[in-house]
Order: sequence, then structure tokens, then C-alpha cells
Amino acid sequence: MIGSFEISTKMKNLLYKILAIWALLIFAITLLIVAIILVFLGPGKEPGKTTVFIKISKVWISTFFFLTGCSIRIKGKENFQKGQVYIVTANHNSFMDVLALSPFVPGTNKTIAKAEMAKIPIFGMIYKRGSVLVNRKDKESRSKSYMEMVHVLKLGIHMCIYPEGTRNKTHQPLKEFHDGAFRLAVETKTNIIPTVIFNSKNIIPADKGLYFKPGRVEMHFLPEVNYAKFSDSNELKQEVHRIMEEFILKNEKRN
Repeated sequence: MIGSFEISTKMKNLLYKILAIWALLIFAITLLIVAIILVFLGPGKEPGKTTVFIKISKVWISTFFFLTGCSIRIKGKENFQKGQVYIVTANHNSFMDVLALSPFVPGTNKTIAKAEMAKIPIFGMIYKRGSVLVNRKDKESRSKSYMEMVHVLKLGIHMCIYPEGTRNKTHQPLKEFHDGAFRLAVETKTNIIPTVIFNSKNIIPADKGLYFKPGRVEMHFLPEVNYAKFSDSNELKQEVHRIMEEFILKNEKRN
């Protein structure tokens, strides 16, 4: 029985590696198509440029999900009030979060993202289009990206931020949050939409290398948190962390 179990596990892992190759192939092909479309459209002006990009991204990622056997379920869109701009704070367990979040946020949005990723050929061009880039190791870059996020919010564009900073590879529901998103909320007088993503780490685990297990991503937009109800950004940060952590623990069976 143990031997059969080991064989079964090896077969499954081999299957998930093959599916990972298939997912990479689909991603590369669709990426190239999107790149050609964006070149044809030209640079454009904000916020229209980002609005068009998000619409294209939604079709792109929906197609990718379909062709790789994945799906997405979204709840809480009604928490986005028409005409309001938000900072969206999401948990981060997997590369799948990056694919799921921005295209399916209600309304035009940009994501804070690693500057080094923009150096990847073709992908980098698309990555820059929907992102505010930052090199977290460079103080000047961090300051510049912060001011750019302020500008993005003034344009009426939501800012999506992963306050954990990097993927959560621990066994905790959430890592500690960095200060940036919450300082930005207080200084720009912008409310926060806490967002919890489930099951992304089962599709593309952070610790398994070449691996892709088709499944359904669940994304929950929780009720907005009013920055003005807190004495400072640290208190706001702790409250958003509590809200997201409690929601994850209450619904952890989804993960």
C-alpha cells in the first residue's frame, strides 16, 4: 500500500509538472498577443491608458485561466462605491495572486511591483504598463514610487498593494505588514479595501518549483476601512491586518 501511494504521488507530481509546462506555454503565447495589441495601441494618456490595459488584461487572464483549467470566483464587488478611489490591500501567497488581483478589481487600478521584473523582455513592457515600479532596496526608488502612487490616486485610479511585501511562505495566515500602504492611505485620505485571496498557493505553490495544479481562485473584497477612524497609520495597519487575518482563519478551509 505504501509503495502504491508513493507511485501515485510521483505520478501526480509528474502530471503537475507537465501542466506547468502547458501553463507556461499558454502564458507565453497569450503574453505575445497582448504585447502586439499594446504596441499597436501606442502609449496613450492616463487614466485612459490604464483603463484600456485593465480591460485587455481581464480578457487575457480569463483566457489563460480557461485554457489551463482554472477559474476565479469573486465576492464583495459591491464594497467598491461608485466614484470612490481605494487602496486595495491583498494577501500574497503565490504568483497566481498577481494574475488574479489587478484584472478583476472593479475599476481602473495599478499595482506596486518589483522594478527588476520590468527588465524581462516583452513581459516587462506589459508589467510596466499596469504597475508602479519600486526597488525596495533603494531609498530613492521607494520615495519616487510613493509619490507616483500619490499621483495615481489623484488620477482616480485604485492602488493595489501587497502589504506583506513578498509571498508568504510561512505557516501563518499573514506575515507582518509593511507601513507603506497605510501611510499612503492616511496622507492621501483614501479608504482601504482589504482583500483576501484563497487557493492561489495550491495552484502555484511558492516552494515546489515547476508545478501547476488547476483549481479555482477565490477573491473576497471586504468592506472598506475608513482611514479617518484611526489615530495614525500604524493603528490603521494593525486593524486591516486583524480584519484580513480573522477572515482567513474563519474561512481557512477554502485554502
